Amino acid sequence: MNEVIEKTRELGELIQQSEEMKNVKNAEILQENDDKAQELLKEFNMQRMNLARDMQNNKISREDAMKKNNEAFDALLEKSETIKKYIDAKKDFDSLVNQVNQILNFYITGQDPNCTHDCSTCGGCH
Repeated sequence: MNEVIEKTRELGELIQQSEEMKNVKNAEILQENDDKAQELLKEFNMQRMNLARDMQNNKISREDAMKKNNEAFDALLEKSETIKKYIDAKKDFDSLVNQVNQILNFYITGQDPNCTHDCSTCGGCH
């Protein structure tokens, strides 16, 4: 088997076994089994659909729809600790995956996405 493919599979297994992945899976299970959280998610999704419809019918501007959506999302997190824990765990997992992608991108392209080209911000290039 190609060594690159083999190492990629190993990386996938490591990600699958990571604390971040375990946390997001556990939080997802808790959220799925929380009736209150499921009801709140249904209400939130209905609000989003209504906002999209109103925006499409020019009853509300895109900016106002986004503002109302963000407010509804913040309210959702305040109403359910289960949903908040899932969102936090998902952010942590996504951050891990993004870091892996940035490292891969650096080794493929030679460009560090965090580089500002101002060495005073980091102490120099790699």
